[in-house]
Order: sequence, then structure tokens, then C-alpha cells
Amino acid sequence: MRKIAIYGKGGIGKSTMTSNLAAAFAARGKRVIQIGCDPKADSTINLLGGKPLLSVMGYMREYDREPESLVEISREGFGGVLCIETGGPTPGLGCAGRGIIATFGLLEDLELFETFRPDVVLFDVLGDVVCGGFAAPIREGYAEEVLIVTSGEKMALYAADNIAKAVENFADRGYAKVGGVILNRRNVPDERAKVEAFAEGHGLSIVADIPRSDAINNYEERGMTVIEGDRSLPISRKFLELADRLLAGEDAAPSPAP
Repeated sequence: MRKIAIYGKGGIGKSTMTSNLAAAFAARGKRVIQIGCDPKADSTINLLGGKPLLSVMGYMREYDREPESLVEISREGFGGVLCIETGGPTPGLGCAGRGIIATFGLLEDLELFETFRPDVVLFDVLGDVVCGGFAAPIREGYAEEVLIVTSGEKMALYAADNIAKAVENFADRGYAKVGGVILNRRNVPDERAKVEAFAEGHGLSIVADIPRSDAINNYEERGMTVIEGDRSLPISRKFLELADRLLAGEDAAPSPAP
């Protein structure tokens, strides 16, 4: 079982990267779980035809009890990807990080991995702050590796640097390690060079270089990933190639500039 946490600054496109990668793994015949670890609870929406999934925290607020089965808090999306959202507290009340920790404990009690028996588990994690519950996938043994999503924008790289440093601080404890960087382009000047400099500074490689694509936006408007929409597109092949590289264990193989 491959367990991968995908981190990055809010708004950098983590959910787009994660859901398209989940769809790509599914297109390769793999059993996949995607767990959204963001209070917005929108990580899996494009695997579910644009229909939001009731989050675990939302379920507990609505029914005033913990779910008793996985069926109550999950739904299968495109390619059989099992979708789960941790959600967060009522806005302005409580800590979203604590919600993630509570959800992970609940999923253990419900024997998520034993029941579904996935080949790949993807955690889509907010990465502006890497502390508390948001660090749980790294430090609690849930994920084995981290992929950092960034563009060449200053604040995206700043967040990426914080994420890399956080993972490095856990390195001597046998926790997750960074497997590489996903460049999600915003078409800023010298973007590839800026991200390469960041990656090299941390001894990392760029495992995927994702260009801006109208196809991604067009299919998301229809509640789909580009893999579901048209896997023959060049942008779809980018995600399929990344899935193949990860499945082959070639995380360190750098992705050439397009």
C-alpha cells in the first residue's frame, strides 16, 4: 500500500492535483482512497460528479454522534476511488487540526484500510501551517511520503519551504519523507528555474511539471477530472505519467521541462 500526503499552500491547486492523480491511479487499475484534510471539504468533489460529500466532522454535527460505519462518511467516485472528507469545526469555533486528528482516530476504529484494502491512499492536506492536526499525516505514520505542490509564486514557494523544513525536522523519527515536488504552473517569469532552485536547495526533484490548462477548468466546471473527461489529452497524460512514475518507485526521477 502506497500512502502519499500532498501538501501545498492554500489555493495552489492541491485538490486538483490530488483528485487527478487519484483518477490516474484508478485508471491504472488501482484501488484508491482519497482523504481530504481541509476544513473546506472540497478535495473529492471532482471525483464525485461535482456533488459535495458530507464530511466526518459535518456528520457528527448533523447527527450528534460518531458514524458507526464507513458507508455513512464515504462515497465511491470515478474509477471506484473511495472518497472521505475530514471537514472542520463550525467556522469560528474550534480547531480544524483537532478535527483531522479525531477523524484519523475514527477511521482507525472503523478499520478503513483493512476493509477497503487500497493500493494507494492519498491525503490532501492544507499546508500553510504544518502543525497540530495538519502535520498528522507526516508524523503519525499515516503517510509514508510527501509530495509538495507549488508554483513559482513567492508565497507558494514560502509555504513549500516551510513544508519541506517540517518534514526534515521529523526525518530522524522515521516519519514520512518528501518524495518530490509537483510544479503547478502559474506562468510567472522564470517559473521553472525558481522551483528548481527551491527543490535543489532541499535535495529534491520535480516529479511532475503541470502546465496551465483550460481543460482542467472546463472539466471541473462539469464536476470531473481531466482523466475522467478525456484521458488522451496532453494534460491527462501528465497525471498518468506521474502515477506510473510513483507506482514504479521512480520518485527521484526528475521531470523535464515541457
